[in-house]
Amino acid sequence: MYCDRNFKTKKALRQAVTKGETVSVYQPGPFGSGCVDNGLVTVEGPQYPAAHTWYARVRVVGGRVVTVK
Repeated sequence: MYCDRNFKTKKALRQAVTKGETVSVYQPGPFGSGCVDNGLVTVEGPQYPAAHTWYARVRVVGGRVVTVK
């Protein structure tokens, strides 16, 4: 799964969530489930140019990431 914004580091994702910025997650491709409204999921990043150098477990509530582990 990916974040709707291309965070270069997990720290940048954590800082955005801590500041209260809206961050959502999605699964791309024909076999993905699209957007996630609630639950605990694993996201990866960055999407490009150097793909997948970090991973994070996040809790999504109401379509927004609320915690980053």
